[in-house]
Amino acid sequence: MTPGGSSGPMKDCEYSQISTHSSSSPMESPHKKKKSVPKRKWEVFPGRNKFFCNGRIMMARQTGVFYLTLVLILVTSGLFFAFDCPYLSEKITPAIPAIGGILFFFVMGTLLRTSFSDPGVLPRATPDEAADLERQIDIANGSSSGGYRPPPRTKEVIINGQTVKLKYCFTCKIFRPPRASHCSLCDNCVERFDHHCPWVGNCVGKRNYRFFYMFILSLSFLTVFIFAFVITHVILRSQQTGFLNALKDSPARYPFTVVCFFSVWSIVGLSGFHTYLISSNQTTNEDIKGSWSNKRGKENYNPYSYGNIFTNCCAALCGPLSPSLIDRRGFIQPDTPQLAGPSNGITMYGATQSQSNMAAATPLLQSEPSITSEELPLPGKTSISGPCATLTLGQPTPPSSMPNLTSDTGLTDMIPLKEEHEGHQFLTPEEAPSPPGMLPSGSPIAHSHTMHVLSLASQDSLHEDSVRGLVKLSSV
Repeated sequence: MTPGGSSGPMKDCEYSQISTHSSSSPMESPHKKKKSVPKRKWEVFPGRNKFFCNGRIMMARQTGVFYLTLVLILVTSGLFFAFDCPYLSEKITPAIPAIGGILFFFVMGTLLRTSFSDPGVLPRATPDEAADLERQIDIANGSSSGGYRPPPRTKEVIINGQTVKLKYCFTCKIFRPPRASHCSLCDNCVERFDHHCPWVGNCVGKRNYRFFYMFILSLSFLTVFIFAFVITHVILRSQQTGFLNALKDSPARYPFTVVCFFSVWSIVGLSGFHTYLISSNQTTNEDIKGSWSNKRGKENYNPYSYGNIFTNCCAALCGPLSPSLIDRRGFIQPDTPQLAGPSNGITMYGATQSQSNMAAATPLLQSEPSITSEELPLPGKTSISGPCATLTLGQPTPPSSMPNLTSDTGLTDMIPLKEEHEGHQFLTPEEAPSPPGMLPSGSPIAHSHTMHVLSLASQDSLHEDSVRGLVKLSSV
């Protein structure tokens, strides 16, 4: 407001009422970050997989053949139920469509269970775990220098008297457990890896192998069932109206009958092959590689077999289902942020204790610069950045221009009293007192008064204040 003017502008100012129900308080830490929605683990999953329904469904990226499988099963079964089942249920028995419906739903259930589940993916090592494992491998193999290449990274374990090698996965940074392998299509290490099946759109491993076997086994029964009763329908029709007239009645479904005829042999053959694998407790990967073949030697045998076909089948199909190890629907735990320690030596909240004690543990060096009377600025200069730049954090070093501090005189003798120096208005740099933190540890000064031990942060702040006081005194 100008002198002599009106107070109109002041009347226009109004105070806004402070809300006491606000969510934030002025005393809250300024370093508090805004709350962010936590991500689930499937959103940052490193493998080449696709997830649906918020991580509940897990599949491989190549799902085109899987949709072809669905189309073939749905179309073939739909044509059978639409054109053949009504005639067969009337002429033979109503149980035919009922049995066909049970097989169809069982096939679809096992197919979706195999395709949408975790096959047994092994979690990858964290950076700390990978670094620790690399350190152990380097210690075991020795330091590689001069172009020397360490031996292959393998470990050997004994299982039922048979030596089994554990291979190191360079992608997942882990030693794969026995019977595990890395799938190149999904880019994951899968426990008890059998094979990657494009027809189901997923890997087949420890957690979904039983559902895969039930799928191909039930699909074999369904294809045989459909093919057999389609031929029965044609035979019954041909007996009444002739073979050609029977084909003219519904010509659209017979091309699918031909497809069913050729697919039944491959599906039945695949079911028989996996029945052999289950009875001997092997995987497709082990059988193709010949891991337990007798051709490798008489002493080579399958250490995972129980020696009984019935026991092997029960272990593969009726054993407990292991839980998923990747926890794909779990939340990612964010790292707790820590405030960095300040650069002026003052310990603040969030700084580690080792940072605050580092300065006290650092010994004084003879080559450390100290502020002398020659380095003080001239009276015409007002900047104090020059002397302050030579300060080092840690235990303060007393200036070399005050040698009288190490004498046997007490503090009461060094500090000039007002009565004794009435003519002096200012203290000289030689007469200025130093804080207790600047006294050397070996000083023989005896004090009659009690001296309080200050913390490292207080010593550093008093040291800087004393230096600035010396600079101002010298400039005056």
